[in-house]
Amino acid sequence: LPQAGVSHVVLAVSYMSDALEAAMREQEQRLGIRISMSHEKEPLGTAGPLALARDLLSEDGEPFFVLNSDVICEFPFAALARFHRQHGGEGSLVVTRVEEPAKYGVVVCEADTGRIARFVEKPRVFVSNKINAGLYIFSPGILQRIQLRPTSIEKEIFPAMAQDGQLYAMELQGKALCIDGVRIKRCTVLEGARIRSHSWLESCIVGWSCSVGQWVRMENVTVLGEDVIVNDELYLNGANVLPHKSIAESVPEPRIIM
Repeated sequence: LPQAGVSHVVLAVSYMSDALEAAMREQEQRLGIRISMSHEKEPLGTAGPLALARDLLSEDGEPFFVLNSDVICEFPFAALARFHRQHGGEGSLVVTRVEEPAKYGVVVCEADTGRIARFVEKPRVFVSNKINAGLYIFSPGILQRIQLRPTSIEKEIFPAMAQDGQLYAMELQGKALCIDGVRIKRCTVLEGARIRSHSWLESCIVGWSCSVGQWVRMENVTVLGEDVIVNDELYLNGANVLPHKSIAESVPEPRIIM
């Protein structure tokens, strides 16, 4: 990052942010850059955190990088910054080619300019083999599009930018790896239950036919009755949830949900 001219990093944090902040103070000294924490009190999706950190991101009026924390690649920061300056649009994203595009949401863009025309979710016929690699650069104007509420940058913000002709794609030269998987420790997961990627469960019971979303953390003998739905990005601490309930908010303290 410093080699690409980055002198300030903003981390969107929530659970156990104090421990992360202490570790980042050491990294500030080692890297010689400023590291700020933007604390989410509730899950804000993939775009809402940008609105929360609006003041930090617009301090100098310059474009800023945005990275998904679960992607590993040869990050082309300098090349992406040059590409963004050249086309003059509001946003640029890095795309990578895949062999089976029907499994993904794909990016359809102009071959000569990289301007994105549209996004197609799991296409049944071939329209593109390029997918979002989770690395972006935006001009500060994008912040006017995002309200301080749970918002998906992929489903709400990007399609609007593409429609306005303000979003461009640069292809990654090399491979991008996504850190996936679920962490389960000392848990009982009953038949038909589904736990989506990046979730972390410890000392829990997940009942029959339950659905646990992405980036969920459950611990402290959380028990889900049959057919319970837990939405994405929630924290359940010792929750006892009766059958057939849908959980849309975090449960930070042990309690029964009827």
